[in-house]
Amino acid sequence: MNVTTTTGDHKVRVWTLVSLIIGSTIGTGIFALPQNAGSVAGPGAMLIGWCIAGVGMLSIAFVFQILAVRKPYLDSGVYSYVRAGLGDFVGFASAWGYWLGSVIAQVGYATLFFSTLGHYVPLFSADNRWTSAIAVSLLTWLIFLGLTRGIRQAALMNVVTTVAKLLPILVFVVLVAFLGFSWDRLTLDLWAEDGGVGSVMDQIKGMMLFTVWTFIGVEGASVYSKQARTRNDVGRATVIGFTAVLALLVTVATLSYGVLSREELAALPDNAMAGVLEAVVGSWGGALISFGLCLSVLGAYVSWQMLCAEPIALMAYDGLLPKRLGKANSAGAPIYAQLVSTIVIQLSVIVFFVNETTYVSMVQLATMMYLLPYIFSAFYLVLLATRGRGVTHPHAGERFDDSGPEISGRDNTRHLVVGAIATVYSLWLFYAADPTYLLFGALLVIPGFVPYIWTRVRAGERIFNTFEWVIVVLIIVGAVTAVYGLSVGSLTL
Repeated sequence: MNVTTTTGDHKVRVWTLVSLIIGSTIGTGIFALPQNAGSVAGPGAMLIGWCIAGVGMLSIAFVFQILAVRKPYLDSGVYSYVRAGLGDFVGFASAWGYWLGSVIAQVGYATLFFSTLGHYVPLFSADNRWTSAIAVSLLTWLIFLGLTRGIRQAALMNVVTTVAKLLPILVFVVLVAFLGFSWDRLTLDLWAEDGGVGSVMDQIKGMMLFTVWTFIGVEGASVYSKQARTRNDVGRATVIGFTAVLALLVTVATLSYGVLSREELAALPDNAMAGVLEAVVGSWGGALISFGLCLSVLGAYVSWQMLCAEPIALMAYDGLLPKRLGKANSAGAPIYAQLVSTIVIQLSVIVFFVNETTYVSMVQLATMMYLLPYIFSAFYLVLLATRGRGVTHPHAGERFDDSGPEISGRDNTRHLVVGAIATVYSLWLFYAADPTYLLFGALLVIPGFVPYIWTRVRAGERIFNTFEWVIVVLIIVGAVTAVYGLSVGSLTL
C-alpha cells in the first residue's frame, strides 16, 4: 500500500484539515487557562512551560501521524498502537485509562458549565451543588436516550459550537490586547518571587498537566489521514493547526498576566477568561465569554458522551472485553457500551459531587489517564525505529509488526527522534504530576481487571505474560497505596 499516493477518493484539502484539528483541540481548557496558570506559575515559568509543551505535544501529534503511515491497518483507535507494541494487557490498560479519562472529563465539563451558569442563575451556584448534580444526571441520561436512537450531531451544531468557542476567544484577545494589557504588570513579578508557588522548576512542573489538558484531542489529527489527499497534507496540517492552537493558548495566558496579578488570576472562578475580560470592559465582557463557554460545552457534551463508548466497543470488538459490549442495536448505536459509559458517568457525578471535587482536580486526574496511550504509543514508535517490532505480540497468528510500507533509513532516523522526544516528554509529565493523581489513576485501572481476566479465561488464553505481570504488580502497588492513603486521610481529591 503506497500511503502517499493521491487518489480521487481523498477530497479533504490542507486547510480543511487545519480547521478540523483546531476545532477538535480547542475546548474548555482555554476558558479556565488564566486561573489554571495563575494558580501554579508566574509569567516567566508559564512561558517556559509552553515552550516545553509546544515541542512535546507536537512530537506526540507526529507520533500518531507517523504510526498511521507505518501501520495503516491498525484502525482501532490510538490504543491499537499500544496493543500492537506492548501486548494485549498494556493495550487494554491504555484504552481503559483513556475511556475513564473521557468519563472524568465529561463530569469536569459539566462542572465548569454549571459553575459558569451559577454566576448568573443562583439555583446552580456553588452553594447548591446537588442541584447541579441532578441537572448533570438528567442531561446525561437524556443524551444517552438520544444516542441509542442513532442520533448524531448535525453539521450545523458543529459549526455553531466551533464559532461559539472561537469568536469570544478572538474578541477576548483583541479587547484585552488593546484596552487592558500592561507590559509593566506582566513583568512586575515575572518569576513569582512573591512566593506561594515554589521555585521556577516547581512552577514549570505545575504548568505541565494544564498544558496537556488544553491539547487533549491533538491525537485526533491522525484520524483525518484517511480523508486527506496525501499523507504529506496531514503532516503540513498538523504543523499549521498545532502552531495556531499553541499561539492562541500562549496569547490568552500571556495577556491575562498583563491584566491581573498572578494572585488575582489564581482567585478567579473556573471560567477565568470571563473574569479577565470583565476586568477590562465590564460585566458584558464576562457575559460574552460565559455565553460562548456554555454553548461550547453543551455542544461538546453530546459528542464526548458518544465518544466515551468507543474505547469500550473497540476493545469488545478486538476480544479484550466481552463481545456483547460491542454489540450495536438496529440504529447502529453500540447500546451496551453506551449504557456502561453512562452508568459510570452517573457514578462519577455522585462521587465527585459528594467529595466536592474541583474542576482542576478532575482535569489533572483525567489528564493522567489520557497520558497512558500517549507514552506507550511513543515507546512503540521507538521500538519500531530501533528493532522493527514491539516487545510482545498479543497473538502468534497476527502480524502486528512486520507489515506496512517500506521505510527509508533517513525516515526511520527521523521517526526515532520524534518517538524519543515524545517518550521523554511523556515521562517528564509523569514526573511533574502530583503523585496523588498517579496513585488514583492506578486505583481506577484495577476494576478493569475483572472483565479483562474473565474474557481471557473464557477464551482459553493466557491471562498475563511475564512482561505484563510486571505492569500488573506496579498497578496493584499503586492502587494499594491509594487505598491506604484514603483510609488514613493522607490522600484526597
